[in-house]
Amino acid sequence: MTKTPALFEEIDKLISTFNVETIPNERKQTLQPFIDFVQSKVNDDEKIRINFICTHNSRRSHLSQVWAQTLAYHFNMRNVSCYSGGTEATALFPMVAKTLVNSGFKVRKLSEGNNPIYSIKYAANEHPIIGFSKKLDNEFNPQSKFAAIMTCSQADGGCPFIAGAEKRIPITFEDPKAFDGTPQQAVKYNERSLQIATELFYVFSQIKS
Repeated sequence: MTKTPALFEEIDKLISTFNVETIPNERKQTLQPFIDFVQSKVNDDEKIRINFICTHNSRRSHLSQVWAQTLAYHFNMRNVSCYSGGTEATALFPMVAKTLVNSGFKVRKLSEGNNPIYSIKYAANEHPIIGFSKKLDNEFNPQSKFAAIMTCSQADGGCPFIAGAEKRIPITFEDPKAFDGTPQQAVKYNERSLQIATELFYVFSQIKS
């Protein structure tokens, strides 16, 4: 895939530090069905829709959605649309927004209330990602022909069936929520964000046009 240079500079620099050799082989095997799904869509010249699902749609699913959309752009894949949802709606956790800002994203809160809506930009001339907590079947998300990526074991176990999903792929991440309210909070959220980003970089780097 041809690299696109129009990402915000700080994000571009961060992506240049990703090292896929840090991903264990066992984890690469976990990611392979995701690679296969994306590759099959590329081969058939079809739209690629990815819905990242976690219990509360507040942390891991949002980090995954944002990084997947960003990295698809990085690899010049323009027919990828990324979404996120939960088994219940809560709110995008503020530390997630801060973590993205610290990585170079331009994040703006568009609304207040119990479930704020955020604009998250990764490039000056691209449409922002709209971030807010929602159930996985919310009308904002695709209703058919998408891959459901299960980012937490609780959602994976609690959702035996996802309507409209072509493929259901468990790729679970540890919850940084465990460090909320501790001195390690910011570091641990950043660690999880970078793990998610590096693994998604690996996924898109394996796609052949």
